[in-house]
This record gives sequence, C-alpha cells and structure tokens, in this order.
Amino acid sequence: MNTRFSTFACCFAIFFLSISAHAETSIPSIIGENMVLQRNQPIVIWGWDEAGQKVDVSVAGHSAQATTDSDGQWIVSLEKLAAGGPHTIAIKGSSELSLKNVLVGEVWLCSGQSNMEWTVSRSDNAQQEIASSTHPSIRHIKFPHRPSAKPEDNIMSSGWQESEPKTVGAFTAVGYFFARHLQVELDIPIGLIGSNWGGTRIEPWTSPSGFKSVPALKSIADNLADFPAVNPKGQVNHQSALALYNGMIHNFRHFNFQGAIWYQGESNRGDGMMYYEKKRALVNGWRDVFSNPDMPFLFVQLAPYTYGGSVTALPEIWEAQTAALQIKNTGMAVTVDIGNIKNIHPSNKQDVGKRLALWALANTYGQKDLVYSGPLYKSHKTVGDKITIAFNHVGDGLIARDGKSLSHFQVAGADKAFVAATAVVVGDTVVVSSPLVKAPVAVRYAWHQLAEPNLSNKNGLPASPFRTDNWK
Repeated sequence: MNTRFSTFACCFAIFFLSISAHAETSIPSIIGENMVLQRNQPIVIWGWDEAGQKVDVSVAGHSAQATTDSDGQWIVSLEKLAAGGPHTIAIKGSSELSLKNVLVGEVWLCSGQSNMEWTVSRSDNAQQEIASSTHPSIRHIKFPHRPSAKPEDNIMSSGWQESEPKTVGAFTAVGYFFARHLQVELDIPIGLIGSNWGGTRIEPWTSPSGFKSVPALKSIADNLADFPAVNPKGQVNHQSALALYNGMIHNFRHFNFQGAIWYQGESNRGDGMMYYEKKRALVNGWRDVFSNPDMPFLFVQLAPYTYGGSVTALPEIWEAQTAALQIKNTGMAVTVDIGNIKNIHPSNKQDVGKRLALWALANTYGQKDLVYSGPLYKSHKTVGDKITIAFNHVGDGLIARDGKSLSHFQVAGADKAFVAATAVVVGDTVVVSSPLVKAPVAVRYAWHQLAEPNLSNKNGLPASPFRTDNWK
C-alpha cells in the first residue's frame, strides 16, 4: 500500500467512522453512515486492511467474506435488498466498523458543470425550499474538486447527509428537485452522488474506454498516455482529458447506482456536432466503468444565453444534444422556456429537476401514459409554398404556450437565405410559410442563442430547437 493511500485511509477511518486511531480496516468515503444503497442490485462493499486479513461484512441478515490481497484490498458482494431501511452494516476485519442509518432505494449520479453544481441555496424561492426540505430519505454526498494524474481509489468527501434545512442548501439543486419529484412518485429513498465542477468541459469527465469507443475521438484514444496534461510543477490541468474521471469518478466505480443526470455543455460551446461524439464517449465509458451497459443517462439541454461569438454556436450544441437521444436509454430535459438570457445560471432549477424526473419515471421506472418530453422534430414535407413539420411527443396537442402566434420559425429557399416565417398549428403538425419564399426547402426553429420560443405541447413541455437543413 502506498504512502498516499495509507494517509487517506487513516483520515477516512478517523473522520468518518470514529474508530481507533490505530485501526487498519478502512473503506472509501462513498461508503458510510446515512448512505443510500441501490435497491435490487448486489450490494458491493470494499476497502483495505492488512494483507491476508479476513474481512466479514453483514447487513439485513446477509453476509459475505473476503481476504485481502497482497496490496491489502478487499471487496465483497452481498445479496440484493428491496427498498427500505434503516439498516446497519457491520464490517469486521482487523478492526470493526458499524455503519448506521443506511437506506436502500434509488441512487443517481449528478454530474456536469456549474448548472449541476448550482445549489438549492441559490435557486428560486431558496428560503422557502430550505424551510420545507425535511425529507430524511433523500440523501446527498458531495465530492470536492479533484483533478488527478492517475485513477484515484479514494478521495475525501463530505459524507452522506440527510435532506433537512441545515444541510439541503449545499445540495445540487437540480439533483435535489429531481430526487424530490421521484420520491413523491416512487415513495422510496433517493440517494444523490454529487460529482460536478463549474466551468468544466466534457473531456476531463470521460474515461479511457469511452474515448476508445468513438472513432471520431481517435486522436485522444491513441494518445491516452499524454493525458491528463500536467505542468512542470506537477499540477494537473483540470480541463484535460481524463483529469476529472481520474479524480472524481473512478473512486466509486464499484458502487452500484441506477443512472446519471448530466448538466453540461456551456464550456464545449463551439464544438457543434463533435459534442455528440464526445457525449457518446462519456456515456459509453461510464457504462463500461460501472459495468452497467444500459445505465440511464438523462441530460439537460442548455438554456438561451447571451454568449459572445457566433449566435448559432449554441443552437449547434442544442442540435448535438438532441442527437444524443440516439444513444440508447437517454433522455433530455429542454429548458428554452425557463432560462435567462442575461444569466448563464437560470435559477429555476425546480422545473429542470422535474423534467429530468419525468424521463426517469417513464423510461426507467415504467410509468405508463406519462407525457415526459416536449415536441421533438420528426419529419417535414413540402407542398407548394408551405412546409409541414411533424413531431414526436406532441402529448395532448401542440400550442403556443403564451397564447400568441408561434415564434422563432424561419424558412429558406434554395438560396439558403432564411427569413422570418409564419407558423400555425394544424392538428399535430406545424405549417410554416413566408410570402418571401415561394419555393421553401428548409425550416429552422429557435436557431439563435437568444431565442426564447413558444411552441409547446399542452402538457407544458417546450419543443426543442431544430433545423431541417445541414447547411454551414
């Protein structure tokens, strides 16, 4: 066991488990009192002890044993448990640990950049939300910002905390509101793993196997030994490929959870459709690392904002995010109606969390007849001087959510010159035209970073921006 690891193990044992300063049995920080374990999946517990030491782990009448290897590592897998608790986990090695108040339910990873890291205390109606936050079966653990040059087996954390007024202000807001909606519907404990960092790109969160899985990222995959980048002082560039996977994801690779929610993309604005390839790498890699090939991956489409540079760079990211729905078992919460063009951090995180939860309830938890998405472009047909747009997820029908005429539609002919268009709902379609374009060939909707369009379904979920062309 290396010196750095020995130090971490001792710190965790003292700080989190209140055991003897001379104890040898230790566990990673993600495993501790107040945690939520994933229901209906094997319960995996691991840690470290003296080489050759027998370790016994028991919970809820089930037990498993392991013997540490030459590096002092041990791991056990116990039988699945149904939702419920509280339970106590007993670990007996060269010392004894007792983890109390452990629940079993649904666990989700909450990752991305600042809009996922954004806390309840900075969200809409913060004081009211905090005052009404006593939900002891919603639990949260937050990992610190930690780039690393190598995959870490353990990093310090805040430990698992119950949702209550004195703690919830520091929870990820999107994660908390997602969990709150799930708990109302499922009536079981919900655990949140907060591993996020404002301003970060997608590349540092991606695992080696993820890069290898996507041919478009061959330049990284073929040179993984060069990542993450380290300066002459030995400091790791936290924006470099692998850096945050190494430091903030790898450490809980054995911990079973249901799926991930992801809010990121602002720092990759300008990538265009390459962002889709990077999203594929992220998802493929995490599914590989966590040995869960069908792991649900739900993400947030960015809101309109006044970025510098090209006004279509953001729509191109919207397009890439929508394309990511082609990846199996994914879902996208559209936020064009709840953003703030003057604030890159929209404070309405309640609706964001709810919209992610709708995707989970429908596709992960099998709730039937649930409208979980706003309209998504399906196809178009040109007849004369009009183009008819068909959609998936029309729900109970299409409307302009503000009661006005449909906004932010454009149409172009073969000259590729887009002009503002009239758009009207006809059944489950939208018919688009302009007297300035006699022979239309393409339609764009909300194709501008400041667009706050109004097409929605009657279920209150907005349509995603789209274009029917692929012109540069």
